[in-house]
Amino acid sequence: MNVTQQNKLGLLVDVETTGLGPASDEIIELAVKQFSFQPDTGEILEIIDEDSFLREPLSQTARRNYNNAYQIHGIPFELVEGKSFLDEKIKAYFNQTDAVFAHNASFDRSFLYHMYPEINDAKWYCTMRNVPWKSYGFANGKLLTLLQSHNITNYQSHRAMDDITYLMELLKQTNPQGDPYLKEVHAYGHMRRYQPAAKREGWKKRKA
Repeated sequence: MNVTQQNKLGLLVDVETTGLGPASDEIIELAVKQFSFQPDTGEILEIIDEDSFLREPLSQTARRNYNNAYQIHGIPFELVEGKSFLDEKIKAYFNQTDAVFAHNASFDRSFLYHMYPEINDAKWYCTMRNVPWKSYGFANGKLLTLLQSHNITNYQSHRAMDDITYLMELLKQTNPQGDPYLKEVHAYGHMRRYQPAAKREGWKKRKA
């Protein structure tokens, strides 16, 4: 008798930031998409909720970097000015999920950790590293490359909600074995807990 796994709650996540350094830069946009899925088959069953949030960066370093980051995400400062995240609502999304999915998840997680250390308790799955994209014949694992190769879109706005909406469509596509990519990403396993660089450095010194 085959016993199927119970449906699970997933959360697609994407952030836009003022730069690449989680200790010096800041998140200015966060988008989440909560959905149910069947881990046995990788089928996405239902989109339950979705939301996006904007916030004004506070540190001088992040504010100085804003113009450079604008060339990528295209979010004018006026759009984030005076805005702040709804912390409790955001934390609730992470608390109510079985699996968090993000493309290049280590990037999103490192930034979110600085705002919400609790997200380290969630099980994170990387849609970029958990699939052998090059082995499947794709040039690389970049989101736009994969979206183009699967005829989903030829354009990436770098707005957080657009990115996870397209990512969900990608995860519905099938690998050479005929399984949805979501099944492969989930079956690969979740990431190890995040360790901030400062803590890792301290650990090395203690070992020395």
